[in-house]
Amino acid sequence: MTRIGRLAGALLVETGGAWFLVGHLKQPCDFAAAGFAPPLDLDARAPTGVRLEPIAAVSMPRPWLELALEGEAVVPLCARRLLVERTGLVSERLWRLVTETSETSDGDARWLGEVPDAVWAIVRDAVLRCS
Repeated sequence: MTRIGRLAGALLVETGGAWFLVGHLKQPCDFAAAGFAPPLDLDARAPTGVRLEPIAAVSMPRPWLELALEGEAVVPLCARRLLVERTGLVSERLWRLVTETSETSDGDARWLGEVPDAVWAIVRDAVLRCS
């Protein structure tokens, strides 16, 4: 099982006991207070996912999502599903869409990992289109 939450505006992904930060930070982050050692290559690797090293107990505040997928392969999936490609930032519109849809089922977002890429591309385009 994989859980996806937020940390300083980026995605915080826990899968198979490993922690990853996906996407650029939107605000300053005190990694130590969050339970992690500060990553060295954050700016260059954040959009594709950077592994975080826990140094203390880590808790993921709600809202967070659960996917049935597990392992490091879920990291690029999270980037493809929830980041704005040109900026490497989490799309708040896509995040709200997924969390509000999953809110009634206690974070169950298995569908996010199962929806075909071609179908998600249509949803993503419609959500991100400027009105």
